[in-house]
Amino acid sequence: MKRVIGIGGVFFKSQDPAALRAWYQKHLGIDSETWGATFNWNAPETKAQHKEFSTAWNPFPENTTYYAPSQKPFMINYIVADLAALVQALKTEGVELVGEMVEEEYGKFAWIMDPEGNKIELWEPA
Repeated sequence: MKRVIGIGGVFFKSQDPAALRAWYQKHLGIDSETWGATFNWNAPETKAQHKEFSTAWNPFPENTTYYAPSQKPFMINYIVADLAALVQALKTEGVELVGEMVEEEYGKFAWIMDPEGNKIELWEPA
């Protein structure tokens, strides 16, 4: 089973997300909204249904609890081909799951913790 097929997002804490987004736009040309920015790319070598993906980028407010229970100032989102199968495999392997898998308009999401306390978001695009 193919597990991770790409990076779906890079999220990090910021003291002033709006100012930081403006700095990245001015100096690096990253145009973003309040929810962040996306970088589109193709993955023709994957066997996933979708061959076009995007990677989200977003500075979150410094006091966000979205990364909890991790104490780290960042979270990586990985694109997966079959989230239900991967979650089942991870449970069998003893990986710590955070909450339940959810389905939203953008796809299915689940969260795990790595051995160093980093929360990882897994995403199967809709």
